[in-house]
Amino acid sequence: MKAKVTNFARFYASFNHLPYEGDREELKKQIVREYTWNRTDSLREMTPDEYSAACSGMEKITGRKDELKRKRSICLKLMQRLGINTTDWARVNNFCQHPRIAGKPFARITIEELEALSVKLRSIERKGGLQQKEDVKQPGGMAYIFVDPNALSN
Repeated sequence: MKAKVTNFARFYASFNHLPYEGDREELKKQIVREYTWNRTDSLREMTPDEYSAACSGMEKITGRKDELKRKRSICLKLMQRLGINTTDWARVNNFCQHPRIAGKPFARITIEELEALSVKLRSIERKGGLQQKEDVKQPGGMAYIFVDPNALSN
């Protein structure tokens, strides 16, 4: 059985940022026809390789892939400055999944959410950073607490 593409989020994430004033549905069909060599105009009938090539092409046109990469890099550097081991993806994801940080794994954070995350990380850094909790229940685990240094001076 042939592998089929069932999640079109990557396609539409770039497609919605294409500069075009005409019929969007016709543009979508035209893009699909171009990457399937006129075999079909339906996203559902594309092979995974055709789909990946179409998404990569649109990402180059819109510049979203480079922007996403740059914003992720900024956030990872800020996390490093806060003392989070960014070579361990489990720790990065654990940190990002905290509801006060991003509420989801790092790979699922959108460009707009990465901008907000970088603001939060800079704010945490300005307020004194993260302090390691002493009573960690899991061996080898790490937990962080947020500390306001101004609260300690009263």
